[in-house]
Amino acid sequence: MTEWIVADHVVVNDGSGTVLEPGAVEVENGLIVSVAQVTGTRPAGASVTDLGSVVLLPGLVNAHAHTPMSLMRGVAEGHSLLSMEGFLAVLRSREQYLTPELVPASVAVSCADMIRHGITSFADQYFFADEIAPTVIESGLRSRIGWGIVELGDDSVRARELAAAASFAESMAGNDRVRGWVGPHAYFVDNQPEAMKAELALATRLGAGLHVHFSTSSEEDDYCLEHFGRPALEVMSEMGMLDVPSILAHCNTVPVEQLPLLAGTRAAMTVIPSVAMMSGAPAAPVRAALDAGVTVALGTDNVCNNTNSDLFEEMRTLGKLAAFDSHVPDQVTAAEILAIATTGGQRAIDGGELDGMLVAGAVADLIAVPVRDISRGPVGAQSLESALVYCTSGASVTHSMVDGNWLMRDSTVLTLDVGGSLARQQADYDTLIARMHAGTAIAGAGKDQ
Repeated sequence: MTEWIVADHVVVNDGSGTVLEPGAVEVENGLIVSVAQVTGTRPAGASVTDLGSVVLLPGLVNAHAHTPMSLMRGVAEGHSLLSMEGFLAVLRSREQYLTPELVPASVAVSCADMIRHGITSFADQYFFADEIAPTVIESGLRSRIGWGIVELGDDSVRARELAAAASFAESMAGNDRVRGWVGPHAYFVDNQPEAMKAELALATRLGAGLHVHFSTSSEEDDYCLEHFGRPALEVMSEMGMLDVPSILAHCNTVPVEQLPLLAGTRAAMTVIPSVAMMSGAPAAPVRAALDAGVTVALGTDNVCNNTNSDLFEEMRTLGKLAAFDSHVPDQVTAAEILAIATTGGQRAIDGGELDGMLVAGAVADLIAVPVRDISRGPVGAQSLESALVYCTSGASVTHSMVDGNWLMRDSTVLTLDVGGSLARQQADYDTLIARMHAGTAIAGAGKDQ
């Protein structure tokens, strides 16, 4: 069935700066069929949804997330989760009591949070991926779910986790919207080169991608310089690790001179500026990466540390942090930042060439923000891209569509029971804390991460 979505402002997002005022987007079978300027009388009828005074734009892509971790939202305050101290004190101390039945409610809470804030696609990486997937499918979001692997050089653990990752990814075959990926936690740190080769072979065989934390500190480069005499990206390139879709999350300390190795590959540098700031980590070299031709995407990471899933806030933070760190105003422009959060994210999750734009042939993933909630300066004084990046909150998003299906209308999430999920999450948290107080870890809980 064909549906027309009409709005006062339609951001095409094809790099030309085109905004149709008003515009109409024709959607059929999950794809955008046409996009046109409205002249004369606005379309009307049963097949038309006229959103009126809104800005219609492509949905945002959260290219690095951990949905089950909303169960531990905010507990990392005062710790850096990019350090071993923070990992052990905040995460591992709780994850060792985490069991599969405590996962789905928190995934639902996270998915609803993303829908409410204008995210239409996301890349997840965590253990219990098989518990994550059913709720994500129910939510209607587009996702790549990486089966988290930590093997620490243990041959038996490596074999077990690779088999589990393969089984999970194979179980997702045939679902183009939600796919199973392979999620090594960190190359060279807790996934040794032998495991990396096997993970690459698995991803290649499955037609899947790799989702890994990378360069949160200098650990990967330190290891590779000691064992191979050259930096991590050089070793990864030689191994072929960049030949499949790859999300390299954080990239805070990646050597700038190594960035050209990522250009033209299927790897995306996915930055999380809020987590870098909250963790006291260096700012990722976004300007240098863009100049080198690297695909750059944007993520929120986990809400245990970041505390929110507002990618509009993350866009704003990216721009400010880049300027603060470089002492160059507008070092990364608003138009570039919006592209990072849309088309860059789609490239990171192995989307189609046109995805992330409102053009014929792209997936029908779009969101609407009321004009009244965008604190834009006078037209001519401030571009619409700048207003979206610096003057808009994700909480203002009123409508969200993925694959041609409405996930939210008039600020109401349609696909998930938000209230019920929050209540179940609270009960799950109480269970987790009771286990912690009892002091007995559950066998197999938290697997090996």
